[in-house]
Amino acid sequence: MRKDVLNQVNKLRGNGLLNKSELARRFGCNRRTVDRYLNDVETKVTKREYSSILDEFKSIIQEKVDTYGASSMAVFKFIQKKGYAGGYLTVNNFVKKHKNEEGNKATIRFETTPGLQAQVDWKEKLTMINRKGETFVINIFLIVLGYSRLKFTKLTSDKRQKTLFECMFEAFRYFQGIPHEILFDNMKTVIDRHKSTFKNVVINDTFKAFAQDSGFEVLTCRAYRAKTKGKVETLAKLVDRLKVYNGEFDTFEELERIVEDFNNDINNEISQATNEMPFDRFKEEKEYLAPLPIMDILLSYFHHEKEYKVYKDSMINYKGQKYSVPTRFIGKYVNAYEVEDTINIYYTEDLIASHPKSEKLFNYKKDHAIEILKSDALKGWDESSVEDFVENNLRRMDIILN
Repeated sequence: MRKDVLNQVNKLRGNGLLNKSELARRFGCNRRTVDRYLNDVETKVTKREYSSILDEFKSIIQEKVDTYGASSMAVFKFIQKKGYAGGYLTVNNFVKKHKNEEGNKATIRFETTPGLQAQVDWKEKLTMINRKGETFVINIFLIVLGYSRLKFTKLTSDKRQKTLFECMFEAFRYFQGIPHEILFDNMKTVIDRHKSTFKNVVINDTFKAFAQDSGFEVLTCRAYRAKTKGKVETLAKLVDRLKVYNGEFDTFEELERIVEDFNNDINNEISQATNEMPFDRFKEEKEYLAPLPIMDILLSYFHHEKEYKVYKDSMINYKGQKYSVPTRFIGKYVNAYEVEDTINIYYTEDLIASHPKSEKLFNYKKDHAIEILKSDALKGWDESSVEDFVENNLRRMDIILN
Protein backbone atom coordinates (compact mmCIF):
# COMPACT_ATOMS: atom_id res chain seq x y z
CA MET A 1 0.00 0.00 0.00
CA ARG A 2 1.25 3.47 -0.86
CA LYS A 3 1.17 5.15 2.57
CA ASP A 4 2.10 8.50 1.06
CA VAL A 5 -1.03 8.41 -1.10
CA LEU A 6 -3.17 7.17 1.78
CA ASN A 7 -1.91 9.89 4.15
CA GLN A 8 -2.56 12.62 1.59
CA VAL A 9 -6.04 11.29 0.91
CA ASN A 10 -6.76 11.31 4.65
CA LYS A 11 -5.37 14.83 5.02
CA LEU A 12 -7.23 16.42 2.13
CA ARG A 13 -10.47 14.53 2.45
CA GLY A 14 -11.69 16.53 5.43
CA ASN A 15 -10.84 19.84 3.76
CA GLY A 16 -12.88 19.16 0.64
CA LEU A 17 -9.72 19.72 -1.49
CA LEU A 18 -9.43 16.29 -3.12
CA ASN A 19 -8.45 16.36 -6.77
CA LYS A 20 -7.92 12.76 -7.88
CA SER A 21 -6.11 13.59 -11.11
CA GLU A 22 -3.71 15.98 -9.37
CA LEU A 23 -2.92 13.39 -6.67
CA ALA A 24 -2.25 10.73 -9.31
CA ARG A 25 0.19 13.04 -11.10
CA ARG A 26 1.85 14.09 -7.87
CA PHE A 27 2.53 10.53 -6.69
CA GLY A 28 3.15 8.98 -10.09
CA CYS A 29 0.34 6.48 -9.84
CA ASN A 30 -2.82 5.65 -11.71
CA ARG A 31 -5.98 7.67 -10.96
CA ARG A 32 -7.71 4.36 -10.15
CA THR A 33 -5.19 3.84 -7.33
CA VAL A 34 -6.26 7.11 -5.77
CA ASP A 35 -9.88 6.04 -6.22
CA ARG A 36 -9.22 2.74 -4.44
CA TYR A 37 -7.52 4.42 -1.47
CA LEU A 38 -10.30 6.97 -1.27
CA ASN A 39 -12.97 4.27 -1.25
CA ASP A 40 -11.08 2.36 1.42
CA VAL A 41 -10.97 5.46 3.60
CA GLU A 42 -14.65 6.23 3.13
CA THR A 43 -15.73 2.72 4.04
CA LYS A 44 -13.62 2.84 7.19
CA VAL A 45 -14.88 6.26 8.28
CA THR A 46 -18.05 5.92 10.28
CA LYS A 47 -20.08 8.72 11.68
CA ARG A 48 -19.78 9.12 15.37
CA GLU A 49 -23.23 9.08 16.85
CA TYR A 50 -23.77 11.48 19.67
CA SER A 51 -26.43 10.94 22.27
CA SER A 52 -27.85 13.56 24.55
CA ILE A 53 -29.32 13.28 28.00
CA LEU A 54 -32.24 15.20 26.52
CA ASP A 55 -33.00 12.80 23.65
CA GLU A 56 -35.89 10.89 25.21
CA PHE A 57 -37.56 14.15 26.30
CA LYS A 58 -37.26 16.18 23.07
CA SER A 59 -40.66 15.19 21.68
CA ILE A 60 -42.33 16.11 24.99
CA ILE A 61 -40.59 19.49 25.04
CA GLN A 62 -41.58 20.27 21.44
CA GLU A 63 -45.20 19.37 22.12
CA LYS A 64 -45.44 21.54 25.23
CA VAL A 65 -43.70 24.50 23.58
CA ASP A 66 -45.43 24.33 20.19
CA THR A 67 -48.91 23.33 21.26
CA TYR A 68 -49.26 25.11 24.58
CA GLY A 69 -46.62 27.85 24.49
CA ALA A 70 -44.85 26.52 27.58
CA SER A 71 -41.68 28.30 28.71
CA SER A 72 -38.25 26.68 28.99
CA MET A 73 -38.46 26.71 32.78
CA ALA A 74 -41.93 25.13 32.76
CA VAL A 75 -40.86 22.22 30.56
CA PHE A 76 -37.64 21.83 32.56
CA LYS A 77 -39.63 21.39 35.78
CA PHE A 78 -42.08 19.10 33.99
CA ILE A 79 -39.50 16.66 32.55
CA GLN A 80 -37.59 16.62 35.85
CA LYS A 81 -40.58 14.82 37.29
CA LYS A 82 -40.36 12.33 34.43
CA GLY A 83 -36.74 11.45 35.15
CA TYR A 84 -34.68 14.10 33.39
CA ALA A 85 -31.41 14.47 35.31
CA GLY A 86 -29.76 17.24 33.33
CA GLY A 87 -29.62 20.98 33.87
CA TYR A 88 -31.93 23.85 32.90
CA LEU A 89 -29.41 25.39 30.47
CA THR A 90 -29.54 22.30 28.23
CA VAL A 91 -33.33 22.53 28.06
CA ASN A 92 -33.30 26.29 27.46
CA ASN A 93 -30.74 26.00 24.64
CA PHE A 94 -32.79 23.26 22.98
CA VAL A 95 -35.99 25.34 23.17
CA LYS A 96 -34.23 28.41 21.72
CA LYS A 97 -32.74 26.36 18.87
CA HIS A 98 -36.11 24.76 18.15
CA LYS A 99 -37.91 28.11 18.00
CA ASN A 100 -35.21 29.59 15.78
CA GLU A 101 -35.40 26.65 13.39
CA GLU A 102 -39.18 26.96 13.19
CA GLY A 103 -39.03 30.72 12.73
CA ASN A 104 -36.32 30.55 10.09
CA LYS A 105 -37.94 27.92 7.92
CA ALA A 106 -38.27 29.33 4.44
CA THR A 107 -41.57 31.13 4.04
CA ILE A 108 -42.64 30.74 0.43
CA ARG A 109 -43.56 34.12 -0.99
CA PHE A 110 -46.78 33.74 -2.86
CA GLU A 111 -48.98 36.17 -4.68
CA THR A 112 -52.61 35.61 -3.80
CA THR A 113 -55.17 35.53 -6.56
CA PRO A 114 -57.45 38.58 -6.99
CA GLY A 115 -60.04 38.95 -4.26
CA LEU A 116 -58.73 36.07 -2.20
CA GLN A 117 -56.97 37.59 0.80
CA ALA A 118 -56.42 40.69 2.90
CA GLN A 119 -54.15 41.17 5.92
CA VAL A 120 -54.99 43.19 9.03
CA ASP A 121 -52.86 44.72 11.77
CA TRP A 122 -52.47 47.79 13.98
CA LYS A 123 -49.76 50.41 14.21
CA GLU A 124 -49.93 50.79 17.97
CA LYS A 125 -49.29 53.70 20.30
CA LEU A 126 -47.84 56.10 17.74
CA THR A 127 -46.98 59.37 19.47
CA MET A 128 -47.78 62.58 17.60
CA ILE A 129 -47.28 66.14 18.86
CA ASN A 130 -49.36 69.08 17.66
CA ARG A 131 -48.38 72.70 17.11
CA LYS A 132 -49.05 73.52 20.77
CA GLY A 133 -46.79 70.75 22.03
CA GLU A 134 -49.69 68.54 23.12
CA THR A 135 -49.11 64.81 22.82
CA PHE A 136 -51.53 62.45 21.07
CA VAL A 137 -51.00 58.71 21.54
CA ILE A 138 -52.87 57.10 18.66
CA ASN A 139 -53.40 53.76 16.92
CA ILE A 140 -53.81 53.23 13.21
CA PHE A 141 -55.84 50.36 11.79
CA LEU A 142 -54.22 48.77 8.73
CA ILE A 143 -55.64 46.47 6.06
CA VAL A 144 -54.15 45.62 2.67
CA LEU A 145 -55.54 43.52 -0.18
CA GLY A 146 -53.11 40.77 -1.14
CA TYR A 147 -53.32 41.01 -4.92
CA SER A 148 -53.59 44.73 -5.67
CA ARG A 149 -51.91 45.97 -2.47
CA LEU A 150 -54.78 48.47 -2.08
CA LYS A 151 -54.60 49.80 1.46
CA PHE A 152 -57.03 51.28 3.96
CA THR A 153 -55.88 53.04 7.13
CA LYS A 154 -57.90 54.61 9.92
CA LEU A 155 -56.88 56.65 12.94
CA THR A 156 -58.30 55.44 16.27
CA SER A 157 -57.82 56.26 19.94
CA ASP A 158 -58.16 52.61 21.08
CA LYS A 159 -58.06 49.01 19.78
CA ARG A 160 -61.21 47.61 21.34
CA GLN A 161 -63.22 44.98 19.49
CA LYS A 162 -65.99 47.43 18.60
CA THR A 163 -63.36 49.76 17.17
CA LEU A 164 -61.97 46.89 15.09
CA PHE A 165 -65.47 46.13 13.77
CA GLU A 166 -65.98 49.78 12.86
CA CYS A 167 -62.63 49.93 11.04
CA MET A 168 -63.36 46.77 9.07
CA PHE A 169 -66.84 48.03 8.20
CA GLU A 170 -65.33 51.20 6.77
CA ALA A 171 -62.63 49.20 4.95
CA PHE A 172 -65.28 47.04 3.27
CA ARG A 173 -67.08 50.16 2.12
CA TYR A 174 -63.79 51.58 0.84
CA PHE A 175 -63.09 48.39 -1.14
CA GLN A 176 -66.76 48.08 -2.15
CA GLY A 177 -66.48 44.39 -1.51
CA ILE A 178 -65.05 41.78 0.85
CA PRO A 179 -62.03 39.47 0.38
CA HIS A 180 -62.74 35.77 0.83
CA GLU A 181 -60.23 35.39 3.67
CA ILE A 182 -58.56 37.83 6.07
CA LEU A 183 -55.32 37.12 7.93
CA PHE A 184 -54.85 38.41 11.50
CA ASP A 185 -52.16 37.98 14.09
CA ASN A 186 -53.27 36.56 17.43
CA MET A 187 -54.92 39.75 18.70
CA LYS A 188 -57.18 39.35 21.70
CA THR A 189 -60.11 41.00 19.88
CA VAL A 190 -60.08 38.11 17.39
CA ILE A 191 -59.08 34.95 19.26
CA ASP A 192 -60.26 33.35 22.48
CA ARG A 193 -57.00 33.19 24.43
CA HIS A 194 -58.42 31.00 27.17
CA LYS A 195 -59.26 28.26 24.66
CA SER A 196 -56.41 28.77 22.20
CA THR A 197 -53.03 27.08 22.11
CA PHE A 198 -50.02 27.90 19.96
CA LYS A 199 -51.12 25.45 17.28
CA ASN A 200 -54.86 25.36 17.85
CA VAL A 201 -56.31 28.86 17.65
CA VAL A 202 -59.95 29.37 18.63
CA ILE A 203 -61.75 32.45 17.27
CA ASN A 204 -63.88 34.22 19.88
CA ASP A 205 -67.62 33.91 19.41
CA THR A 206 -68.38 37.57 18.69
CA PHE A 207 -65.68 37.89 16.05
CA LYS A 208 -66.69 34.56 14.50
CA ALA A 209 -70.25 35.87 14.15
CA PHE A 210 -68.99 39.13 12.60
CA ALA A 211 -66.90 37.17 10.08
CA GLN A 212 -69.84 34.94 9.16
CA ASP A 213 -72.14 37.92 8.69
CA SER A 214 -69.48 39.66 6.61
CA GLY A 215 -68.73 36.59 4.53
CA PHE A 216 -64.98 36.08 5.05
CA GLU A 217 -62.90 33.28 6.53
CA VAL A 218 -60.65 34.13 9.48
CA LEU A 219 -56.99 33.10 9.17
CA THR A 220 -54.40 33.55 11.92
CA CYS A 221 -50.61 33.60 11.83
CA ARG A 222 -48.76 30.41 12.73
CA ALA A 223 -46.62 30.30 15.84
CA TYR A 224 -43.11 31.73 15.28
CA ARG A 225 -44.07 32.68 11.70
CA ALA A 226 -44.78 36.44 11.74
CA LYS A 227 -43.41 36.63 8.16
CA THR A 228 -46.71 35.24 6.88
CA LYS A 229 -48.15 38.71 7.53
CA GLY A 230 -45.50 40.47 5.47
CA LYS A 231 -47.76 42.60 3.27
CA VAL A 232 -49.43 44.42 6.15
CA GLU A 233 -46.13 44.71 8.04
CA THR A 234 -44.73 46.54 5.02
CA LEU A 235 -47.68 48.92 5.34
CA ALA A 236 -46.94 49.38 9.06
CA LYS A 237 -43.45 50.58 8.14
CA LEU A 238 -44.91 53.06 5.66
CA VAL A 239 -46.96 54.59 8.48
CA ASP A 240 -43.72 55.93 9.97
CA ARG A 241 -43.91 58.56 7.24
CA LEU A 242 -46.58 60.27 9.35
CA LYS A 243 -43.89 61.39 11.80
CA VAL A 244 -43.07 64.35 9.55
CA TYR A 245 -46.47 65.79 10.48
CA ASN A 246 -45.44 66.36 14.08
CA GLY A 247 -46.02 70.05 14.72
CA GLU A 248 -48.23 70.33 11.63
CA PHE A 249 -51.71 69.89 13.13
CA ASP A 250 -53.82 71.16 16.00
CA THR A 251 -56.71 68.75 16.57
CA PHE A 252 -57.54 65.06 16.39
CA GLU A 253 -59.79 65.80 13.42
CA GLU A 254 -56.89 67.40 11.52
CA LEU A 255 -54.77 64.34 12.23
CA GLU A 256 -57.57 62.14 10.87
CA ARG A 257 -57.47 64.09 7.60
CA ILE A 258 -53.67 63.72 7.44
CA VAL A 259 -54.05 59.94 7.75
CA GLU A 260 -56.73 59.91 5.03
CA ASP A 261 -54.48 61.90 2.68
CA PHE A 262 -51.57 59.57 3.46
CA ASN A 263 -53.74 56.58 2.57
CA ASN A 264 -54.65 58.14 -0.76
CA ASP A 265 -50.99 58.93 -1.48
CA ILE A 266 -49.68 55.41 -0.90
CA ASN A 267 -52.43 53.90 -3.06
CA ASN A 268 -51.24 56.13 -5.91
CA GLU A 269 -47.58 55.16 -5.55
CA ILE A 270 -45.85 52.33 -7.43
CA SER A 271 -45.71 49.21 -5.25
CA GLN A 272 -42.25 47.64 -5.17
CA ALA A 273 -43.88 44.21 -4.97
CA THR A 274 -46.07 44.53 -8.08
CA ASN A 275 -44.45 47.44 -9.94
CA GLU A 276 -47.93 48.89 -10.34
CA MET A 277 -50.04 51.45 -8.47
CA PRO A 278 -52.53 49.77 -6.09
CA PHE A 279 -55.42 51.82 -7.51
CA ASP A 280 -54.62 50.59 -11.03
CA ARG A 281 -54.19 46.96 -10.01
CA PHE A 282 -57.39 47.15 -7.94
CA LYS A 283 -59.40 47.69 -11.14
CA GLU A 284 -58.77 44.03 -11.86
CA GLU A 285 -59.15 42.78 -8.28
CA LYS A 286 -62.43 44.47 -7.39
CA GLU A 287 -64.38 42.16 -9.73
CA TYR A 288 -63.29 39.18 -7.61
CA LEU A 289 -64.27 40.55 -4.20
CA ALA A 290 -67.41 39.13 -2.59
CA PRO A 291 -70.30 41.60 -2.67
CA LEU A 292 -71.08 43.67 0.40
CA PRO A 293 -73.59 42.05 2.77
CA ILE A 294 -76.49 43.91 4.32
CA MET A 295 -74.40 46.58 6.00
CA ASP A 296 -76.94 47.29 8.74
CA ILE A 297 -76.14 43.85 10.13
CA LEU A 298 -72.45 44.73 10.43
CA LEU A 299 -73.31 48.17 11.76
CA SER A 300 -75.06 46.55 14.71
CA TYR A 301 -71.74 45.13 15.95
CA PHE A 302 -70.39 48.54 16.89
CA HIS A 303 -72.95 51.26 16.31
CA HIS A 304 -74.32 51.35 19.79
CA GLU A 305 -73.59 54.42 21.80
CA LYS A 306 -69.82 54.56 21.75
CA GLU A 307 -68.30 53.81 25.15
CA TYR A 308 -65.29 55.49 26.72
CA LYS A 309 -63.39 54.12 29.68
CA VAL A 310 -62.92 56.41 32.70
CA TYR A 311 -59.23 56.18 33.61
CA LYS A 312 -57.55 56.56 36.98
CA ASP A 313 -57.27 60.32 36.53
CA SER A 314 -61.10 60.33 36.34
CA MET A 315 -61.05 61.42 32.71
CA ILE A 316 -62.13 60.01 29.36
CA ASN A 317 -60.20 60.33 26.11
CA TYR A 318 -62.55 61.81 23.52
CA LYS A 319 -61.10 62.53 20.05
CA GLY A 320 -57.67 63.21 21.49
CA GLN A 321 -58.82 65.50 24.31
CA LYS A 322 -59.44 64.51 27.93
CA TYR A 323 -62.59 65.45 29.83
CA SER A 324 -63.25 64.88 33.53
CA VAL A 325 -66.09 63.06 35.26
CA PRO A 326 -66.79 62.45 38.97
CA THR A 327 -64.33 60.01 40.59
CA ARG A 328 -67.02 57.41 41.39
CA PHE A 329 -67.03 56.49 37.70
CA ILE A 330 -63.33 55.54 37.56
CA GLY A 331 -63.00 52.17 35.82
CA LYS A 332 -66.48 52.33 34.30
CA TYR A 333 -67.50 52.90 30.68
CA VAL A 334 -69.54 55.98 29.75
CA ASN A 335 -71.03 57.44 26.58
CA ALA A 336 -70.16 60.82 25.10
CA TYR A 337 -72.20 62.89 22.65
CA GLU A 338 -71.44 66.13 20.87
CA VAL A 339 -74.25 68.64 20.79
CA GLU A 340 -73.11 71.72 18.87
CA ASP A 341 -70.13 72.92 20.95
CA THR A 342 -70.82 70.82 24.05
CA ILE A 343 -69.58 67.36 25.07
CA ASN A 344 -72.23 65.58 27.15
CA ILE A 345 -71.12 62.51 29.09
CA TYR A 346 -73.63 59.88 30.28
CA TYR A 347 -73.45 56.83 32.50
CA THR A 348 -76.34 54.57 31.46
CA GLU A 349 -79.05 57.21 30.99
CA ASP A 350 -77.76 59.73 33.54
CA LEU A 351 -75.94 62.88 32.46
CA ILE A 352 -72.83 63.00 34.66
CA ALA A 353 -70.82 65.83 33.06
CA SER A 354 -70.97 68.50 30.37
CA HIS A 355 -67.93 70.25 28.92
CA PRO A 356 -67.49 72.96 26.30
CA LYS A 357 -65.80 71.39 23.29
CA SER A 358 -62.11 72.23 23.56
CA GLU A 359 -58.81 71.93 21.72
CA LYS A 360 -56.92 71.72 25.03
CA LEU A 361 -55.62 68.32 26.05
CA PHE A 362 -56.91 68.46 29.67
CA ASN A 363 -60.39 69.73 30.48
CA TYR A 364 -61.53 69.60 34.10
CA LYS A 365 -64.71 70.63 35.78
CA LYS A 366 -63.56 72.51 38.87
CA ASP A 367 -65.60 70.25 41.15
CA HIS A 368 -64.05 67.16 39.57
CA ALA A 369 -60.53 68.53 39.95
CA ILE A 370 -61.11 69.19 43.65
CA GLU A 371 -62.63 65.73 44.12
CA ILE A 372 -59.71 64.03 42.34
CA LEU A 373 -57.05 65.88 44.34
CA LYS A 374 -58.82 65.27 47.66
CA SER A 375 -58.98 61.54 46.95
CA ASP A 376 -55.30 61.27 46.05
CA ALA A 377 -52.56 63.92 45.96
CA LEU A 378 -54.12 66.30 48.52
CA LYS A 379 -55.73 63.72 50.73
CA GLY A 380 -56.34 65.21 54.18
CA TRP A 381 -56.46 68.84 53.02
CA ASP A 382 -59.52 70.87 53.89
CA GLU A 383 -61.94 72.00 51.17
CA SER A 384 -60.74 75.61 51.08
CA SER A 385 -57.05 74.70 50.73
CA VAL A 386 -57.76 72.27 47.90
CA GLU A 387 -59.86 74.86 46.10
CA ASP A 388 -57.07 77.45 46.41
CA PHE A 389 -54.57 74.91 45.05
CA VAL A 390 -56.80 74.20 42.05
CA GLU A 391 -57.28 77.88 41.25
CA ASN A 392 -53.62 78.87 41.72
CA ASN A 393 -51.94 75.93 40.04
CA LEU A 394 -54.08 74.30 37.39
CA ARG A 395 -54.91 77.54 35.63
CA ARG A 396 -51.20 78.38 35.43
CA MET A 397 -50.66 75.04 33.69
CA ASP A 398 -53.09 76.13 30.95
CA ILE A 399 -55.54 73.39 31.94
CA ILE A 400 -59.14 74.25 31.19
CA LEU A 401 -61.33 74.60 34.29
CA ASN A 402 -65.06 75.06 33.79
